[in-house]
This record gives sequence, structure tokens and C-alpha cells, in this order.
Amino acid sequence: MSDLQYKMEARKISAWYGERQALYDIDLPIKRHRITAIIGPSGCGKTTFIRTLNRMHELSPKAKVQGQVLLDGEDIYANGVDPANIRRRVSMVFQRPNPFPNMTVFDNVVAGLRLGGINDRKTLAESAERCLKQAYLWDEVKDAMKKSGASLSGGQQQRLCIARALAVNPEVVLMDEPCSALDPTATARIEGLMKILSEEYTIVVVTHNMQQAARVSDYTAFMYLGKLIEFGDTKMIFEKPTVQLTENYITGKFG
Repeated sequence: MSDLQYKMEARKISAWYGERQALYDIDLPIKRHRITAIIGPSGCGKTTFIRTLNRMHELSPKAKVQGQVLLDGEDIYANGVDPANIRRRVSMVFQRPNPFPNMTVFDNVVAGLRLGGINDRKTLAESAERCLKQAYLWDEVKDAMKKSGASLSGGQQQRLCIARALAVNPEVVLMDEPCSALDPTATARIEGLMKILSEEYTIVVVTHNMQQAARVSDYTAFMYLGKLIEFGDTKMIFEKPTVQLTENYITGKFG
């Protein structure tokens, strides 16, 4: 049984794309209602790792995962577990804002609910308002709910995607470099939003921006060549790393 101070735990997670191994025996606890940042150079396996946390990795051609991912102590890879239910409980926000271009703002937010069979207009409207308020977007779009989601600015689109992720009532929100396509002002808004959301959700964020990890996260994991090199309290990782490779990366000796 998992220690339930942790919302999730990766245990000996390895992953492949066909014959190519991308992750090697990763053990990582993810504390509930905290922000865990995953850092490391491009191609080190950060995105692959978080895709194993909600069974999205297996959607890639010839993908394979070994090991366990515990969610509230239960292995999400166990026989009989419904991957669609896991992806509802562990939602994902992607690197680039990806609102559905042919849908209105309103329809973007409630798309997941409709896929789940919820079509009551009042229920959908209440959920859309709640999630847009959580994403700090309601005041900007409440009079534009019938406009295309693609008509919003980049930062607004990303907050719309966050609202869409929240609409299915997840327990964990995975964010894959959510600010990489945004300007500094929009980035600051998303970072502030992460801190607020962590009061209600468990957040895992992949970021190439070490300053961002230092600003927003409670815990940081450093990955290199598909392996977890070091994990701990963010302040410790950035100020007193125990592994030379971590220090070399953080001080910019490679990247």
C-alpha cells in the first residue's frame, strides 16, 4: 500500500518507443496538493515520463511501459483499470495551447463533460463558469462565450485549455511546458494560477525554464538521458544539489 501523503508514486517505471528505451527504472513520489517540477535537457524523457502518469504513453505506436504508477495507492496499470477513467482523474495540459478550433469558448470548456455523456444545459453552464473562474478567465470571456476558442490570445487560449482540463473534475493536473509558447506577462499569469490550483489539485509540471521551476514548485526532479538523477525539495535542488550532474545542469554547464 502506498503512503497516502503521496497522491501518486512512480515505481520502477521504464518506457519504450518500439525498441528504443526512453525511461529507466524511475522512482518518484508526488505529494498531494503540491507542485512537482520535472526539469532536464531536451530529449531527457520529461514528457514521456508524465505521459506514463495518465497512461497516455501507451497511445503512441509500439509504446510499452513497465513498472507501477500508484494513484491513491492503486496501480493504474493493473488489470481491469480503465485508461479513460485514469485520464479523467489525471488530466493533461499540453505545451502549446490547443483549443478545438471549430468550437466556441463554451463548447471547448465542456467538451470532456459531453464526451462523458453530460448534456444538461444548466449543468454544463455551471461547470463552464466554475472552471473559467478557476482558470482566471471568466471576466475576460463571459461576454464572448459564443466566439471561437481559437480567437483568444495565446495566454487566454492556454487558460481556456486549463479550464477544459478542470471541467472533468481531475485530481491531478499534468502540465507539459505550459508556458513555452507564451510571452512573459501570460507566463506570469499561468505561474500564479498554478500556485492557486495546487490548493485544490496535485500539479506536475514539465518545464525547460529552471527559473520557473524555482519560482512555482515545491519539489523538483532532475532527469537526464531517461533517468532520474536527483529529486527533492526545490530549494535544496537549486541551492545544495547532492549530485554533481545536477549542479552542472543548474549552473548552465550543459543543457
